[in-house]
Amino acid sequence: MKKAFTIVIGFLHDFAAGCWAATVLAVYWIDRAASGHDEIKIVLDGLERSFFWIGIICMGIVLLAGMGRTFTYAYIGSVYGEQNEAVRRKMLIVKHTILIVVFGSGIWWQYMMVYR
Repeated sequence: MKKAFTIVIGFLHDFAAGCWAATVLAVYWIDRAASGHDEIKIVLDGLERSFFWIGIICMGIVLLAGMGRTFTYAYIGSVYGEQNEAVRRKMLIVKHTILIVVFGSGIWWQYMMVYR
């Protein structure tokens, strides 16, 4: 049961990250469609804000599931062996440092498109 829970948490984490990326694209496409079309801009601005806030919710899910993922790995133990586990942890730190910059930049870009 613990392994199944770990898999579900991991899936939720990855799925929410993918959904967030989709909201970034949606906000970009809606923003482009709205520019130069004052007659539909009001409607599209509301849609754009909705996708922005859905993206924020997705980021919350990513963070919560990521924290859950951290704790569930403690139950499983060393899956790849002790030596490989140390390398995996270092790589996770590098990956998450890069992703914090990517997610932060993406949220800022969305915000600038939605609330300028």
